[in-house]
Amino acid sequence: MASGKPSRPSVHRLTASRLLRKGKLWIVPAVMTGLVSLLLSLLYMGGILTPTGSLHRLPVAVVDEDTGKPLPGQTASLGAQATRSVLASTQGGEVRWLKLTRAQAQERLDTGRIYGALVIPADFTDTVGALPTSRAAKRPTLTVLTNPGVGSLASSLASQITQRAAHQISLSVGKQLSASPAVRGESASTRVLIADPVEVRTAVGHPIGAHSGLGLSAFYYALLLVLSGFIGGNIIHNTVDSALGYADSEIGPWHSRRPTVPISRTQMLVLKMVMTAGLSLLTTSLIMLATIGVLGMDAPHPGLLWIFSYCATLAVGLGVQAINAAFGTLGQLVSMFVFIAFALPSSGATVPLEAVPGFYRFLGAFEPMRQLASGVRAILYFDARADAGLDRGWQMIAIGFAVALIFGFTATRYYDRRGLSRMVPRPA
Repeated sequence: MASGKPSRPSVHRLTASRLLRKGKLWIVPAVMTGLVSLLLSLLYMGGILTPTGSLHRLPVAVVDEDTGKPLPGQTASLGAQATRSVLASTQGGEVRWLKLTRAQAQERLDTGRIYGALVIPADFTDTVGALPTSRAAKRPTLTVLTNPGVGSLASSLASQITQRAAHQISLSVGKQLSASPAVRGESASTRVLIADPVEVRTAVGHPIGAHSGLGLSAFYYALLLVLSGFIGGNIIHNTVDSALGYADSEIGPWHSRRPTVPISRTQMLVLKMVMTAGLSLLTTSLIMLATIGVLGMDAPHPGLLWIFSYCATLAVGLGVQAINAAFGTLGQLVSMFVFIAFALPSSGATVPLEAVPGFYRFLGAFEPMRQLASGVRAILYFDARADAGLDRGWQMIAIGFAVALIFGFTATRYYDRRGLSRMVPRPA
């Protein structure tokens, strides 16, 4: 007679090697991961590879302050001639040159509506006219104004464009001077100087704080808000489902399934949205504590920034709950594309929308990241001015609230009316 305790039959009858041979098990994950990898690659890399080749109406100003009289044989000052030449170069479509006064240019620099400016000074014609004579006391100058508040790449592109324009003006002026009989008898070094006589100076048109990441802090802060709403919304969705018995709970080796709580889809969405509103208060406060209190990010309007941040995070979180309620498990992937995959390359915060292909400019018209980044940028860099993007940010947050509520509750009420309950019967 055998001794000892009887062996316990194993409930784990299948092995991984046996399941790996089942082709159907591979199909769905292969298709899903392949599509996600392909789309993310096309979206992210497609928006950054050719910023100069994709330029479309980059807004840059030319300011003519030249008050000098026309040189002999000419009908207009050199400033007016240079301005006409610069404006004519707009026809290529890459740059949108705007003829503005100095006050108008400063106003648009201070609101981020232009990315740079080329300033022709009041004494430009006079200093150029004095070069071939003994009256020359200094070189003529042109000033390039940058706008770091619109982002380092946008400001850099505008600076390159304005410097090229200034160089072309210098060569044009030099060509006119070199044709003068008074110059032909000068020394070789003087003729070289006169061939390219204009000095180009660079200055900051609208300064920002030293703790602003060279104009990138607005983008990364807005990204924090979007990620907080997206990740927080999904955490709430998953943990509430587990707590109410609609999903398994698994932590390490421990697995459990709680009894299913009878609740309609609509009431479940109400629960998750209210929790999202409550917990967004916590996440917003912690984001500001970390970025401003600990890291010292420049934030001249902390109260307004907190209110905007909370509303932005909440709008994203509500959108996540609505999408999850409508699409179920697939909702987390859908919301990732809505709030992350499509949003980041069309935000215009790292690469300006004027330097990306047209598809991204189309997305930027309604994708939430673009609107939130513009609002944050206005608060951080442009004195919280409404016309710097803050008004559009508030409008899109309000639209986001409305769309999330309408879409989410329309879907859940439809499912409830059709009797499509999420109730899971308890095991016997």
